[in-house]
Amino acid sequence: MVAHDDGLGPDTLLWEFLGDRRFLLALPRAVGLQMLHPAIARGIREHSRTPRHIWMHARHTVPQLVAIAYADRDLSSVIRFGHEDVKGRDDRGTRYHALNPDIFFFQHATYVDTLVTMVETFIRPLAADERERLYRECSIWYRRYGISTRAMPQTWPEFEEYFGGACAELRVGDDAEYYRSQVVRPDHWVVRWTPTPVVGRLLHPRTRELFGVADTGSGALHAYAAWRKSIAALGPRHRWVDVAERAMRPTGQAAGVSLG
Repeated sequence: MVAHDDGLGPDTLLWEFLGDRRFLLALPRAVGLQMLHPAIARGIREHSRTPRHIWMHARHTVPQLVAIAYADRDLSSVIRFGHEDVKGRDDRGTRYHALNPDIFFFQHATYVDTLVTMVETFIRPLAADERERLYRECSIWYRRYGISTRAMPQTWPEFEEYFGGACAELRVGDDAEYYRSQVVRPDHWVVRWTPTPVVGRLLHPRTRELFGVADTGSGALHAYAAWRKSIAALGPRHRWVDVAERAMRPTGQAAGVSLG
């Protein structure tokens, strides 16, 4: 394995925020958009170890993606091994392959959008230069996957333009309909404890529009965010998942893949 020397480390915003337990609670935002993408939804329905349960699938896959950001070695082979056979035709009959850079980057983009939303909802507002810095660090994270960067915008404003256009093209197909109830009411992993009005408020506006979810959870989200902030303040083990807490220790050590 080759050690990383790309600038990610304890002094980066990505390390500070990505391993925050509240990122996991905000994942309905990312997963909802992914289920509205015909290739991603079909890939999970046809190739996941738990095709009937998207939150079991997320519990298997998200820890690996997060751990890659904290790892001190090259784990890109894990990504390729896990996705090389994920291919077929979506519900429109269009061919797809999970390693297609356009598909893979959109999936990554949903996590970037969710990360920024989590920070500004649960932690604090980000200044314009901080958003740009965090996006640059998310781009380094993406490069660690070993996937072509041809679809990756270079700046945060370019990312916003790209992401808005990509979300506008999403639609409710057969696979999105199959997973709709699990998106709006998570039934597994840590997100199953998130109140339904909070989940609805966290969803991307495009997901709420296409799934017909009312945007009525503003007060509930505000109260929930304050409560989660008080828990995070109890100490590192209450704020960060295991892989991030280990990496953020002053002495540092290699990151594993458990999100404990």
